[in-house]
Amino acid sequence: MKKYNIPTAAYGVFTDVPSAEAFIRQTGAPIVVKADGLAAGKGVIIAQTEAEAVAAVQEMLSGNAFGEAGSRVVIEEFLTGEEASFLAITDGKNVIPLASAQDHKAIFDGDKGPNTGGMGAYSPAPVVTPEIHRKAMEQVVQRAVDGMAAEGCPYQGILYAGLMVKDGEVKTLEFNARFGDPECQPLLMRMKSDLVPLLLAVAEGDLSGRQIEWHDQAAICVVLAAEGYPGDYPKGDAITGIEAAETLEQVKVFHAGTAEKDGAVITAGGRVLGVTALGEEVAAAIAQAYRAVDRISWRGMQYRSDIGRKALNR
Repeated sequence: MKKYNIPTAAYGVFTDVPSAEAFIRQTGAPIVVKADGLAAGKGVIIAQTEAEAVAAVQEMLSGNAFGEAGSRVVIEEFLTGEEASFLAITDGKNVIPLASAQDHKAIFDGDKGPNTGGMGAYSPAPVVTPEIHRKAMEQVVQRAVDGMAAEGCPYQGILYAGLMVKDGEVKTLEFNARFGDPECQPLLMRMKSDLVPLLLAVAEGDLSGRQIEWHDQAAICVVLAAEGYPGDYPKGDAITGIEAAETLEQVKVFHAGTAEKDGAVITAGGRVLGVTALGEEVAAAIAQAYRAVDRISWRGMQYRSDIGRKALNR
């Protein structure tokens, strides 16, 4: 990102505690400390104080908290603003943006509690104004695609950029080489075009001249999760009401952490179902999605009741 001028958080990379500590003192808190390796999604510490950040660095570099993944740390400025998901499809050269979407990471209403894989999403996302859309395409996605091609590693597929939007500017939090979950569900509900020819064109390396048509309607996905998620959670609870939910107009229940046992659908993961609805505007989509949610139940089922509220507030 630094090489190809893609806007992101200021950062430093360190293998020793004294230089990392000096960077923390210079930057101030809150600040983000990351193990520079695979740590099962747990290698990120958002330190609210300098002392907390220094302790995290010491634990990673000296205490071997994450093994080999923690032998090097990345320390980043803490970004504030509103998050948005920006997805595009690319053949390695041509890029077609998908509709805007916004995820809800925290487990509880009001973005409280620990982060999850995503508790719900909506599309379109009002935070992605036409100007933010232009900047995301030009400064983030196109530069990333061009950069990978310049490195001799052209990328074909879905490119997901997690953005932080503040004061009319965008900064990149992360990239994923896949659809976002649960952003994918409302996006596919709104997609008027057929997805398969687009994916085939990507595989064959030529998206030129193609466009995606979208329904004008809004879409909302509410994730139903198991009791205890994102911590430990039970499995094997019988789910009722999925068919009843899908009798509602413009509702689709996407399965995530489910299994079948003796002809019944049971829970088999943390995020179990993605209840998704279309509506003429955001408020109608929200109402329809939660009507569907009300028809589904299992022991300990949990979900957020405020998915889409940010869009309404805008």
